[in-house]
Amino acid sequence: MQSKVSSRYWTVDRIMWLVIGLAMTAALIYLVRYLSNVLLPFFVACFIAYILQPIVNMNRRLTRTKGRVIPSILTLVDMAVVIALVVYIFLPSVLKELNMLGGILKSVSSGDVQLPKFYVTVVDFINKYFNPDNISGMLDGSHIEALLSKGSSLLEESIGVVMEILSWLLTLIYILFILIDYPQISRGFKLIIPHRYRPRTMVVVRDVENSMNHYFRGQGVVAMCAAVFYCVGFSIVGLPLAIPMGIIVGVLYMIPYFQYVTLIPVAAICFVYSLGGSVEFLPEMGKCLLVYVVSQCICDYVITPHIMGKEMGLNPAIILLSLSVWGSLLGIIGMIIALPVTALIMTYYERYISNPAPETDESQPAEADKSGPTESR
Repeated sequence: MQSKVSSRYWTVDRIMWLVIGLAMTAALIYLVRYLSNVLLPFFVACFIAYILQPIVNMNRRLTRTKGRVIPSILTLVDMAVVIALVVYIFLPSVLKELNMLGGILKSVSSGDVQLPKFYVTVVDFINKYFNPDNISGMLDGSHIEALLSKGSSLLEESIGVVMEILSWLLTLIYILFILIDYPQISRGFKLIIPHRYRPRTMVVVRDVENSMNHYFRGQGVVAMCAAVFYCVGFSIVGLPLAIPMGIIVGVLYMIPYFQYVTLIPVAAICFVYSLGGSVEFLPEMGKCLLVYVVSQCICDYVITPHIMGKEMGLNPAIILLSLSVWGSLLGIIGMIIALPVTALIMTYYERYISNPAPETDESQPAEADKSGPTESR
């Protein structure tokens, strides 16, 4: 009997459900891609709200309030104060260093400093893609003056600026409302799952939620520590723009091995700085590489095992592959949901396909699911 049942696993109903499921998945991917510009602020807000949940809980304990409105507002105020302090403290030095690097490039481009042909090619490349004057203008607001001087295109440019500001404000509004209603939204996702499959699916969802909490929040703490180490290290070796580069490295530390992408701008900064004659390129770049080695060793062998333990969640290769696949399918939205969706698929496959549990074990989640609503009542 068992052989007959297994031989007829792919019945007409199963094939039809498979075709319908694939068609619905393709339609959902197309819909998300079509509405990506509208959905992007919402997904970014969901991700930020998820990261900020521990701060909201901390504010609830400090204010001793049962609701979430005041703690959520305080959380956004805390984040705004931190960002404003960082900008206020470090922006003047960043602008000064950008002007210094821009002055070096101008002196080289004007011919005041004679360089070999290869060096001139590198300077042209840096002027094209890493021009400090453009970055400095964006930071000090001179681009607004240029916008106002355009005259006829003022209305068009102003509409673009206003729409961009509104999109950021919409993201902030999303974050606030998601922080306030986070428990209700989490429970609402459970109702999306059909009741027939809810007990088994919720077990997988809880496992994925635990692993994602472990990964994102643990990796966030590690990334903050890495940003501090790189900022201090770059400042010690005398690299211009040490603070911005350290923060960028810390942000990219959320994705395994992506922090090494910053070697390109660090090398460009060292090269431009060496053209001024105060330092040489190879020794300065060697000091920066030493900062990478020391900071990476501290983060990988001291901080990461202490905060996240031995389990790192998904394999780094799987993380990079999932980011590439989901990013190509859904753009930035796909990169935001890549890790949770990949972990969900892998956990579901391992639990119910690769290594299915005995039938007696499946009754326990169902009983727990039945007992859950009675307790909440």
